[in-house]
Amino acid sequence: MTDTIPQVTLKPLTWTPHLPPVEIEDATPRQLEAMKVTPSAKKVSPYVRTLAHDPDSYVARTVLFNAIMYAEGGLNRADRELGALGASLINGCKYCANVHARQHARLTGTATTSALFAGRRDALNPRDAAIMDFAEALTATPPTADQSHVEALRAQGMEDAEIQDLIHSIAIFGWANRLMHPLGHSD
Repeated sequence: MTDTIPQVTLKPLTWTPHLPPVEIEDATPRQLEAMKVTPSAKKVSPYVRTLAHDPDSYVARTVLFNAIMYAEGGLNRADRELGALGASLINGCKYCANVHARQHARLTGTATTSALFAGRRDALNPRDAAIMDFAEALTATPPTADQSHVEALRAQGMEDAEIQDLIHSIAIFGWANRLMHPLGHSD
C-alpha cells in the first residue's frame, strides 16, 4: 500500500430546486431587499431565490449564517469550513460537502479534502482529525459528542471560544443540510 493520497479535484455541483425559485424580474421589493444579504454578494443562486419566497425567514437565516461562517476573530475560516464539511458528509448533503471541501482546500492548500474523499482519514493531521471527529459526533442523530471530543480539540490548541465557533459552524450545517434536501437536489 502506498502513502500517496490521490489528488481529488471537485467540480462544482448544480443544485436544482423542486419548486420554482423567485425570478429576479418578478420579485417583490421585500424579496429583492432580502436577497441583498446573500453571503457571496456576487450572484443570487437558485437556492437563495427559492428561500426568498419567504423573505423574512431568508434574512434571519442568512444574517445568522453570515455571523457564524464569516465572523472576524475566533476560529479561523478554514476550520469553520472543515466543521461544515464534516456535518454535510454525515448528513449526506453532496452539494454542501462539495462547496465546503472546495473552500477548505482553497483556504489551506492542504490535502485534507483529498484524504477525506479518498477514504484516508488516517492521513489527516491531528487537528483536522479532531475537528472531523467532533463534527461527526455532533451531527450524529442523536449526537454522540462528549467531553472527550472537547478535550481532543483543546489538545490541538483550540480555545473554548474557538470550540464554540466550531459548534456553531457544525450546527448551522446540521440545519442547513436538512433545509436544502427537501427543497431540491444536486447533480
